[in-house]
Amino acid sequence: MANRREEERERLRQARKERESGQAKSEKRRLFAVYGGAGLIGLLVVAGVVALIASSGGDSAGAAHINQASGSTNGVEPDQRAGTPPPKVKVTNLEQAAKQADCDLRLKLEDEGHTHIAPTAQTPDYKTSPPTSGNHAESPYQEADGAYTEMPGEIFLVHSLEHGRMQIQYSPDLPEEDQLALKGLYETMYAGALLFPNENMDYEVAATTWTNLLGCPEYKGDITLDAIRDFGKATWGRYGGEPVNAFSLKGPTPLEPES
Repeated sequence: MANRREEERERLRQARKERESGQAKSEKRRLFAVYGGAGLIGLLVVAGVVALIASSGGDSAGAAHINQASGSTNGVEPDQRAGTPPPKVKVTNLEQAAKQADCDLRLKLEDEGHTHIAPTAQTPDYKTSPPTSGNHAESPYQEADGAYTEMPGEIFLVHSLEHGRMQIQYSPDLPEEDQLALKGLYETMYAGALLFPNENMDYEVAATTWTNLLGCPEYKGDITLDAIRDFGKATWGRYGGEPVNAFSLKGPTPLEPES
C-alpha cells in the first residue's frame, strides 16, 4: 500500500512538472510576441521620424526649398518667408525684357577656371560682381539649391554655378515687398536655383549662371521679373561643364517654371 501511495505521489509530481514546463514555454512565447511587436512598433516609429525629418529638412526645408542632396548649406539659414505669387510673364524675349528693365545683360563671359580648392581657402579675385565663374570650393561644399537669409560664401556659390544652377540675388536694402516678389518668383522655379541677398554687388537685383550675368541697377517690378525668367530659360543648365542633373532636381526649374 505504501509503495502504491509513493508511486501515486511521484506520478502527480511528474504531472505537475510537465504542466509547469508547458506554462513556462507558453509564457516565454507570449513575451517574445509582446517584445517582438513592441520592437516592430519602435522600428516603425523611428522610420517615421526619419522619414519626417527627411521630408521636412533633407530634401526641401519648407518654403526655402533647401535641397541638401545638391550640396551644403554651409551654415547659412534658410529663408522660410512666403513669397508673393508673380504675374504671368508678358515679355518673353530676353534682350527686350532686359532693355525694358534697364538691366545689364552680359552673356558668354570669360571662363575664369574650374579648379577645386579647399573650403577654407582665400576667395579668388573674381572678375565680375556677382561672380559668374572661376575656381571654387571642392565638393560637397557647393551651395545647395534653396533660398537663404544671408549671402553664402562666393567660393561655394561659384561651384553651384558650375553645375548649371541659376542664382537670383538682391540688395539687402531692397524693400521687403520687393524681396517677397522675388521670393515668389523663385518659388515657381526653385529646383536648380538659389535666392539670397548680396551686399557686395552694385546692382539692386541680379541673376547669374556660369559665364552669364543679368544685372539690374534698379528693381522695376514685373518687367524685372520677366527679365529674370527669360534669363533662366536662355541660360539655366547650359553652361559650366557639369551636368545640372548630377544632383537631384525636385520641383519646377528656371527652364520649366510653374508660371
